[in-house]
Amino acid sequence: MVQVNLSLLEGAEVTWFRELSAARGAAAALARRMGLDEQRAGQVALAVSEAATNLDKHAVDGTLLLRAVRDAEQAGVEFLAVDSGPGMSDVPDAMLDGSSSTGTLGIGLGAVARLADVFDIHSIPGRGTVLAARFWPRNHAERAAGGHTRPEEPVADGVTRPISGEQQCGDAWAAKVDHGPTAAEAAPERQVRTVPGGGAVDWASLTATRPVSTAWPAPRPGEGSAVLVMLCDGLGHGPLAALAAEAAVRAFRDSRSSMPEQVVQDIHRALRGTRGAALAVARIEPQAGRLLFCGIGNIAATLLGHDSRVGLMSHPGIVGHQMRSMRTFEQPLPPGSALVMHTDGLTERWSRDTLPGLLLHSPVVMAAQLLREAGIRHDDAGVVVAKGAW
Repeated sequence: MVQVNLSLLEGAEVTWFRELSAARGAAAALARRMGLDEQRAGQVALAVSEAATNLDKHAVDGTLLLRAVRDAEQAGVEFLAVDSGPGMSDVPDAMLDGSSSTGTLGIGLGAVARLADVFDIHSIPGRGTVLAARFWPRNHAERAAGGHTRPEEPVADGVTRPISGEQQCGDAWAAKVDHGPTAAEAAPERQVRTVPGGGAVDWASLTATRPVSTAWPAPRPGEGSAVLVMLCDGLGHGPLAALAAEAAVRAFRDSRSSMPEQVVQDIHRALRGTRGAALAVARIEPQAGRLLFCGIGNIAATLLGHDSRVGLMSHPGIVGHQMRSMRTFEQPLPPGSALVMHTDGLTERWSRDTLPGLLLHSPVVMAAQLLREAGIRHDDAGVVVAKGAW
């Protein structure tokens, strides 16, 4: 029996910067709050400064996301730099020391990669670039190096962005590992329905957004382990939508249910009295090679393979208010595939053909490219990607 690691990560204090000059000081302050020493906090600030300066000097519509992250042992800092061009025709060459363009701090992308504990970059000439970097306290990173274990990328990662003019976002996502029985053992077979047609729903190829991540490897799960992923879109936007999304995240984490349909029911009860939400829950069973999915409302979901694309169906309704019917659909899980879920803050106008090589990158970089490619400014936006454990 093949064993897999299902590493997870939590993020908080997400801040988007369009005024890039403020990012360096905010990064250093956040690093100190997360327990990084002055030297490490200075390295975070230096790396953020290089990324922000490059965005300011050379990029179109450059933004920078900064957030606190936490794994099972410690807290750290990560940032994500996103732009809409001009892109890099030769990323390896851009990573070489001494290749920084005139006007930057001169440390170069290669030095940023060395300072970070985790680094990933994906660039498409003429379209845009996503760069992600994570920084742990040095004792955390040294333990990983001393044990000859590269920090694991989390199996699920995502990014949310509020509508223009708002500070709080009504979209939220969460993930957790279920070490209990498989879904087939946890629920009657009649509750699971196979998605017909193997890709008849033609969602445009999907990818998603949020900063690069290094999660401390979780203990190897048992035979029945799976990962559950939830994406929520609180109705409307602003503080009341954010309250509904926060309630959904809490209910998801507190739920003891294994089947997506049951988890949605638990969240439905928790969201009574709120605005309600569109919501989807997926259960991924790497060892069984299958995906189970239940969605309510306007949540788009796609299982994206190297040579395949399968759309997953959501049903009409508002979680917390009215759900006429629910179904959990089953779909085979191709090796190397990725599950992508996003809210209607992203359009479906992108094509996988214009995002070459994306499946080879981390979930957060995949998520960021989708947000860059298809995100809209007049609504909250959220996207989550799960991949890498199968």
